[in-house]
Amino acid sequence: MYALEVEHLKKVYPNFTLGPLTFSVEEGQIAGLIGRNGAGKSTTLKSIMRLISSEGVVRVFGKDFSREEGAAKELIGYVGGGFRFYPDRPLSAVARAVSRFYPHWDEKAFQRYAEEYSLILSKKVRELSEGMKIKFSLALALSHGAKLLLLDEPTSGLDPLSREDFCDTLLALKGQGVTVLFSTHITSDLMRVADRIVYLSGGALLADEPLDALLKRYRVKRFSSRSDADMVWAIGVKAVKDGFEGLVMVPSDGREATLDEIMIHLEYAQKEGV
Repeated sequence: MYALEVEHLKKVYPNFTLGPLTFSVEEGQIAGLIGRNGAGKSTTLKSIMRLISSEGVVRVFGKDFSREEGAAKELIGYVGGGFRFYPDRPLSAVARAVSRFYPHWDEKAFQRYAEEYSLILSKKVRELSEGMKIKFSLALALSHGAKLLLLDEPTSGLDPLSREDFCDTLLALKGQGVTVLFSTHITSDLMRVADRIVYLSGGALLADEPLDALLKRYRVKRFSSRSDADMVWAIGVKAVKDGFEGLVMVPSDGREATLDEIMIHLEYAQKEGV
């Protein structure tokens, strides 16, 4: 079953158009939403949540978002990169306020997640580190029964140990059957946890596939000249120390490409109109 289905999602701004995008995330998967700054990642997540007006169809566990918005939102936890609301309120008070919006709020579950995430409920929001704000947001989302987490740059500004802790948390949630779609620039986090990649470039969908399949498709190859690269139809060729470098399709020879390298060379190809 698909946890999230997005069909022909489109948002038009004066200087930027997102989509139309069509992609899906299977139940129990962790999907990474990637792309350079301004590619449309935040716009995509906000459009899915109907935080901004947009065209297209969104289904959450089969529920049409436009027709069953309340029921769909019950199943979603949206985290926009840390918790920035009610900075002077204790966590317990914030949780009580949030619980009123969700008929299926489970206070016992919230207390369990608070303990699991080492949240001190008497602390004020502003006293939390960025990592703990994310954990607090996750505890709130999971306590109203969210089965799909939409996370917008959740690890931005976190130190490496906090990011590792966050990745461990996602894997634990996956083990409980929770589905995750999260945007990030930190591809090492995706290599740790992601099953699938949704790759945006300039508002368009460049890739939507399993991470393993994307990594197995390409090799990185060095060339002594640009003409040598062009002869084998290398993708996104750019100058590097001692020559040129580009992506080649398997089964061509070359070394395995990292996710960073795939993004860089595909972006160069887009810039050149290839």
